[in-house]
Amino acid sequence: MNILIADDHAIVREGVKQIVRGLPEVKLIEEVSDGNEAFAKICSTEYDVVILDISMPGMSGLDVLQRMKDRNIQARVLMFSFYPQEQYAIRAFKLGASGYLSKDSAFDELATAIRKIAAGGRYVSAALAERLLFQDIDPAGRLPHEALSEREFQIMIQLAQGHSVTEIAHALFLSDKTVSTYRARLLEKMNLRTNADLTMYALKNKLIE
Repeated sequence: MNILIADDHAIVREGVKQIVRGLPEVKLIEEVSDGNEAFAKICSTEYDVVILDISMPGMSGLDVLQRMKDRNIQARVLMFSFYPQEQYAIRAFKLGASGYLSKDSAFDELATAIRKIAAGGRYVSAALAERLLFQDIDPAGRLPHEALSEREFQIMIQLAQGHSVTEIAHALFLSDKTVSTYRARLLEKMNLRTNADLTMYALKNKLIE
């Protein structure tokens, strides 16, 4: 089994490697520290499982998934993040992820998740699965960002993190004009006025750190 670990925190990568090394079927473990490196590796090497953080320099984990989807790159991806938000999990699965684990409680589940995903299955923790189930049953009270499209959500997060329109356009291979159009649309949907408003909203709802 070939494994790629993509995370910008060396201590997290080391913790994941210790668990992965304990799986006798693992033959190759590679690691990268940003989204651009991760995407380049995914394009050049065939991995059985990619363990992908959401918040990374360069491209975020969701950006990597979007790029993979755009290019029809097939790979089994386990999202591994400090963000426990159901919204991230839903968007990750829509973009083709095979599993989602929150780092704060996931190390004891990691080996199980890797094996299940490598075998072609999907994995989500029991706690998150329960929250997702009840969210599907009772959609009332959704937050404004949950009405955004996948692309609008990606751009909202990048704006909230302080990236400029030009930086976002370059990262997502879009024109400045297209990103500006998305920005205007998502601000209108969320009833916000400025990038600072987006940042405050994202922090309040734990969408960014």
